[in-house]
Amino acid sequence: MNPLLQSYFITYAKAQARKRGTNFRRAGKSDYRSFLVHVRTQIIHGFLIVAGMLSAGLALKGFLLPNGFIDGGVTGISLLITELTGISLPILIIVINMPFIYLGWRQINKTFALKTLTAIIGLALCLVFIPYPIVTSDKLLVSVFGGFFLGAGIGLAMRGGSVIDGTEILALSLSRKSSLTIGDIILVINIIIFSIAAFVLSFEQALYSILTYLSAAKTVDYIISGIEEYTGVTIISERSEEIRKMITEQLGRGVTIYRGKRGYGTHGHRLTEVDIIFSVVTRLEMASLKAEIEKIDGQAFLITHSIKDTRGGMIKKRAIH
Repeated sequence: MNPLLQSYFITYAKAQARKRGTNFRRAGKSDYRSFLVHVRTQIIHGFLIVAGMLSAGLALKGFLLPNGFIDGGVTGISLLITELTGISLPILIIVINMPFIYLGWRQINKTFALKTLTAIIGLALCLVFIPYPIVTSDKLLVSVFGGFFLGAGIGLAMRGGSVIDGTEILALSLSRKSSLTIGDIILVINIIIFSIAAFVLSFEQALYSILTYLSAAKTVDYIISGIEEYTGVTIISERSEEIRKMITEQLGRGVTIYRGKRGYGTHGHRLTEVDIIFSVVTRLEMASLKAEIEKIDGQAFLITHSIKDTRGGMIKKRAIH
């Protein structure tokens, strides 16, 4: 093994031992397998985040910014301020997103916050250094395809375990303290943004910007395979206790355990009892959950389905600490 990779592996194995509450003596096969899954996952996530940055950069510099159009969320606020004051868009994207990155650190986890910070800084650097061409000045094409490339960028970044727009982090935090859903909060935020755009820019630009937002929103839904605000996960594994501890201790999420029996599987008919785990996570946590489950049991059977909203439990009650 390469000395640098070996050093990284030992550091990783020690961190895993600390998570388990055990002393690190010697890394075994399970640690090495977990390490390989971790490295592969991070490479894939890195590729998705870079692709998302490039796509969003094309949308902003090649479509929206030259034509004075805006989008919803933090990106829309940054575009609106740039249009009114002339302040550099890359600087605004970083500065306005910083409070939401900190909120993501507190509400979700450190890895998510660091990935988000990297993605947002990377997007700003793309806008500064990459000479994107101005693709078109046709207002309809700008709205539709500007929204498409921006939505693709947001969706790819989310698939990589980060975001390039902090609005969803804010909405997630507010939804845990109120009866509103994440979708409701994002809608209210964007109504305010587009109302201001209609007042300070023009009503026509605001309408085209709404079309941009709708195009981006639909593209995001497509990129992340129609995942709603919450995702229900059913997990069937012979190592269910380890997975349960990972979900409750690392992710801070509640679980429900069902007692079941295996009917038929890769080993044929085996009527053995098994604990079936059910949990609900946000879509921002889904990539991390899958990666952690694969580290524990690569043969685990996962069933996921969309959930529009939840009430009670630990999803909305997880306090900032």
